[in-house]
Amino acid sequence: MKNVMKTATLESKFPLLAVENGCIISKDADITMAYRVELPELFTLTRAEYESMHSTWAKAVKVLPNYSIVHKQDFFIEEGYKPDICKEDLSFLSRSFERHFNERPYLQHTCYLFLTKTTKEHSRTTSSFNALTRGFIIPKEMQDKETVTRFMECCGQFERIVNDSGLLRIIRLTDEDIIGSKNSAGIIEKYFSMSQEDATSLQDLSLGAGEMKVGDNYLCLHTLSDPEDLPSNVSTDCRYERLSTDRSDCRLSFAAPIGILLTCNHVVNQYLFIDDSAEILRKFEQTARNMHSLSRYSRSNQINREWIEEYLNEAHSKGLTSIRAHCNVMAWSDDREKLKRIKNDVGSQLALMEAKPRHNTVDVPTLFWAAIPGNAGDFPSEESFHTFIEQALCLFIGETSYKDSLSPFGIRMVDRLTGKPVHLDISDLPMKNGTITNRNKFILGPSGSGKSFFTNHMVRQYYEQGTHVLLVDTGNSYQGLCNLIHARTHGEDGIYFTYEENNPIAFNPFYVEDGIFDIEKKESIKTLILTLWKRDDEPPTRAEEVALSNAVNLFLEKIRRDSGLKPSFNTFYEFIRDEYQNILEKKRTREKDFDVWGFLNVLEPYYKGGEYDYLLNSDKQLDLQSKRFIVFELDNIKDNKVLFPIVTIIIMETFINKMRKLKGIRKMILLEEAWKAISKEGMAEYLKYLFKTVRKFFGEAVVVTQEVEDIISSPIVKGTIINNSDCKILLDQRKYMNKFDEIQTLLGLTDKERAQILSINMSNNPSRKYKEVWIGLGGTQSAVYATEVSLEEYYTYTTEETEKLELMRLTEKLGGNIELAIKQLAESKREK
Repeated sequence: MKNVMKTATLESKFPLLAVENGCIISKDADITMAYRVELPELFTLTRAEYESMHSTWAKAVKVLPNYSIVHKQDFFIEEGYKPDICKEDLSFLSRSFERHFNERPYLQHTCYLFLTKTTKEHSRTTSSFNALTRGFIIPKEMQDKETVTRFMECCGQFERIVNDSGLLRIIRLTDEDIIGSKNSAGIIEKYFSMSQEDATSLQDLSLGAGEMKVGDNYLCLHTLSDPEDLPSNVSTDCRYERLSTDRSDCRLSFAAPIGILLTCNHVVNQYLFIDDSAEILRKFEQTARNMHSLSRYSRSNQINREWIEEYLNEAHSKGLTSIRAHCNVMAWSDDREKLKRIKNDVGSQLALMEAKPRHNTVDVPTLFWAAIPGNAGDFPSEESFHTFIEQALCLFIGETSYKDSLSPFGIRMVDRLTGKPVHLDISDLPMKNGTITNRNKFILGPSGSGKSFFTNHMVRQYYEQGTHVLLVDTGNSYQGLCNLIHARTHGEDGIYFTYEENNPIAFNPFYVEDGIFDIEKKESIKTLILTLWKRDDEPPTRAEEVALSNAVNLFLEKIRRDSGLKPSFNTFYEFIRDEYQNILEKKRTREKDFDVWGFLNVLEPYYKGGEYDYLLNSDKQLDLQSKRFIVFELDNIKDNKVLFPIVTIIIMETFINKMRKLKGIRKMILLEEAWKAISKEGMAEYLKYLFKTVRKFFGEAVVVTQEVEDIISSPIVKGTIINNSDCKILLDQRKYMNKFDEIQTLLGLTDKERAQILSINMSNNPSRKYKEVWIGLGGTQSAVYATEVSLEEYYTYTTEETEKLELMRLTEKLGGNIELAIKQLAESKREK
């Protein structure tokens, strides 16, 4: 049978002539500058920011000369997450995390911008006379040099205006980006393969009036090219109801429904054709006069005249620029049945924009051809509609999916919309670019909000990247993780301290390894003794502070001179009793200024023979300098008003020693409810010192709390912890909705941040098990992420008593192999 189908080579129809100096030159002598566009992340902008971004685009477009075309092309490609499990240094839990997300589907968004300079004649091209319908294309001569130079200058101004906005960024593409190299595909090759991968191969194109195919993929096209199909109103942004409440607003760009929210392979092409605005308005004036003349014959002519006059009035009264615009959505699939569903999905998303979905079957090849990078001049003019720049720009998609941080250090979170892992740096990169001035973190989340899962997930990843982590806990939240680290390091790390009567935590505050007592060490000793001496509601007088400071300094000087003197609390007590009181008598210090015997009486329980004599007279030092993961579990003494604050300060002193001596090594101290003990009035200075100083030693202090009343009622938290924590992390706050105004004021949250926080867990995917968390950096950068973990991580982090006991029993049964126990539990859960 004879083949009657007409075929042609891509070479014979190819509309582009050359790529030189980053410019695409078409055979019709059109010049195109190509850019990659970086858009803000999803759910991170307010209405004001969308309006600012819209204004930026408008200012930039207005600098372009007549007969220019702005073509914005957004690729949304379905991909499956490819886990990176080949690294040798991946831990058991990191590998489990990566495997958990294997082949997780998500949309990869890539955005390009093409600025084309064409001619008046070429801008009037129709579908009956473009590169596809001509037998062959004779390359035209280049436009005059002055026109080209002027256009290049305008493109430079366009680029500066956009990049100066702070919300958008465009990066000019090089020749290699456009045409590719031996190892990577260029954007033109990627377009013809409907892919964004570097390893692409050109496929056959089947261009028909009713159907178009690229390789095995069938294309369907929806267009917004007729004024009747357009929404009655457009705006810069719209309210996303699924994440909004009556007290907060979640905003997306007006065109977001056909962007990242449309979950199929598709390309969105948005065009702005900048013709001679004055000429267009003159033609409309002529048309209006003609309509008026013919209005007696047809009521539709009269109505059309009124519409045209309204358009002209708008243009002249507000000084608007008349342009032509077009928007289309090209979606595809290799399955005809699936394509039907995709067609319906695209139509419904366009309907969400209040546009009339028009499935275009006739002009698919022509519009596909015009969307080739650099070929916007071949766009059929009959597919465009007249509007103004400001209205047309509302069809620009304004956001992208979550982006990975460029920093090598960070934690793995999950995109809340698609469930794809995201690499996030909340410490180093924000410090480097000035978003934050310290690495301290404040975490607030009620019980059951996923707080312990997030903190376990965070500290585990910090530890695996070389951080020294010290945790002070009051609920056994980190026991599983600590036991796993202990087993994997054969007891060298993962040290778990629990306060027990027969083996209490002991310490010697006067011991220093190098014998040098610096100012910080002296201050920590004074704070400790002041805590033992004074009640919370009994602040020391100035005279008492001076007397205590002198006593500590004289005793430390004596230690330095007398090598035979053993430094401990006992010897300090004896120094006060036997020597210092004589010094005070010589100075004629009055008893009301400093009562030595009253001081000694209060401190007697900590002297030998006293109830707590073991606490501050330890013979052996806590050798924790080389241990990188240490947990102090204080659940047994959390209600003991004497032991709890003292043991907490002992632990913090241990961390400060580690902080001073480990140069150039990242350190983290995380305080769960223990912060309450050291935030009381007598110890406030200690807490202030830690939060202000830890930054200088490459460290970070993290405070975790679950009671909203704690932060509202404590002036210490407000004055110290919050003001010195540039990273704030909040979990589900909906149970505090009625109190959130107080929280917002206290934490200094913006309305944008408030809206993000109140959207947490509002629209979670029922097929995935996760909890959302809001992370704010320095009041300028914030987003909501998901804490989703593998089953192996779940059993490591769980705080459910039954699950912990099940893990402990199985570990004992397997001879102490906790890793194998976790694997078996996770596998049995998967099978169920």
